[in-house]
Amino acid sequence: MPYKERDINKMYYTMGEVTEMFNVNASQIRFYEKEFDILQPKKNKKGNRLFTPEDVENLKIIFHLVNDKGFTLKGAKEHLKTNSGDVKENQKIIASLEKIKTFLVKLNEEL
Repeated sequence: MPYKERDINKMYYTMGEVTEMFNVNASQIRFYEKEFDILQPKKNKKGNRLFTPEDVENLKIIFHLVNDKGFTLKGAKEHLKTNSGDVKENQKIIASLEKIKTFLVKLNEEL
């Protein structure tokens, strides 16, 4: 039976890693942190923000609503409050579809 490596999941992401993931400035992440209650990054003794994987998923949802769907910040807040379960489920579906897409693109390049 072949050995299968497990994916390494980080417990915390730094501000630099998060800004790299979303290709935005740190000021935009800090602004969204103030605007949206679902973002609650931890702060260490120095005051550096440490984002959990749940915070990163919430940021993905916020960016999807604001950038892709065209919601205003106020509209995105209301949508998250009223439909939080549906929005999180949709984000999981989108993430899995993106994984499938990258796999298929990679497979196509190898052919």
